[in-house]
Amino acid sequence: MPLTVAIVGRPNVGKSTLFNKLVGRKLALVHDTPGVTRDRREADASLGGFVFRVIDTAGFEEDTPASMAGRMTAQTMTAIADADVCLFLFDARAGVTAGDQIIAQTLRRSGKPVILTANKCESRAGEQGIADGYALGFGEAIALSAEHSLGLGELQEALEAFDPATKTEASEDEEDAVPVEETEEKFEDRPIHLAIVGRPNVGKSSLFNLLLGEERTLTGPEAGITRDTIAAPWSAGGHNFLLHDTAGLRRKARAAGHALEEMSVGNTLDAIRFADCVIVMLDATQAFEKQDLTIADLIANEGRAVVFVANKFDLVENRPGMIKDMRERLDKSLPQLVGAPLVAISAQTGEGIDRIVPAVMAACAAWNKRVSTSALNRFLENALERHAPPAVSGRSIRVRYMTQVKARPPTFALFGNQLKSLPADYLRYLTNGLRETFELAGTPIRFLLRTGKNPYVER
Repeated sequence: MPLTVAIVGRPNVGKSTLFNKLVGRKLALVHDTPGVTRDRREADASLGGFVFRVIDTAGFEEDTPASMAGRMTAQTMTAIADADVCLFLFDARAGVTAGDQIIAQTLRRSGKPVILTANKCESRAGEQGIADGYALGFGEAIALSAEHSLGLGELQEALEAFDPATKTEASEDEEDAVPVEETEEKFEDRPIHLAIVGRPNVGKSSLFNLLLGEERTLTGPEAGITRDTIAAPWSAGGHNFLLHDTAGLRRKARAAGHALEEMSVGNTLDAIRFADCVIVMLDATQAFEKQDLTIADLIANEGRAVVFVANKFDLVENRPGMIKDMRERLDKSLPQLVGAPLVAISAQTGEGIDRIVPAVMAACAAWNKRVSTSALNRFLENALERHAPPAVSGRSIRVRYMTQVKARPPTFALFGNQLKSLPADYLRYLTNGLRETFELAGTPIRFLLRTGKNPYVER
């Protein structure tokens, strides 16, 4: 089990910048605005071959438990409890403040080992502020600049002191390592990447916490609480998932000009691109608004498997027939996702939660499905007999055969003449036939049109 390190400090002292530097990727949002980070984020990190687990935390602020700042502090306290050692970061340019003293008292009460680090030491003002760290009672501070990668060697030495065996074990592992191609993780062996996406305040974080069985991310009546995309492992129904909670997606015009929101949207889009399946979260009391349809269309264009989850079903007054009405509206508004699983739940009461995993697995099965060429061409022959392609400029369109070129999502190649003139409604006819015949509900279907060369055209 690797050493677990929690980065703790006041807002805007550079915790997320250091987190990204240790992880080697820009996972956490970084902005000059204080309080950008609200949820704790975990990832594997390394320094010069020393491997450990690092937790980024929200800025530590004392407030009432029900307030936003109070709930953020509760997340930080959970991270401290889970950590083996705490990396206490203060701003060397600002010196030690009353807020730093409060954090120091909290860390002493926790009983966890503390490494004191003075960040932003790249300037003369930062160098002068390092000595102020002695007032916190944790000895000499490590001079650090997370943005400019200064002081990371000293930080590595300090961390290794709490886990001296790790570096030795890492070296032995390197000597015995087999070539990368022999240890490359197969797609089937890794967890299913499942992202929860939707408009602000539809209950994404509430569902995320309910599935994990812990208050992993902040929730509340305020819209737009979640800013970062938070990932956590989750097991259910004999399946392993990597579950992603994402920031709400507002209309582009409303988000434009808001730097933090634009960064949050970028993280959400990345989560969609790397997901296997996406849960599109809806508000059952006002489902399938224009933004819901825009989000679902975006996911379909990215080629991800889709499950629609209508939350707040406990607030619906006239339940009988509502799911049927939502299904009809879904299939009419999003023909590219006809038959996608639709589950009604209440993240508040837990109603319907047990139906999510079967729906996700059904969508993933369709997304991964491969159909034999012989079965496809029997389907194509029957489809052409029932409804032949229309003629274009007096010339008939000939579809000779079909084959599947890839899955994730299912992609089929059509071979014939003048296929680029095939009307969109005829391709939709073939798409719906494929869905019904081969159980491909809940996944986008794509076509590649292969037209043979005309021998009468001069070269």
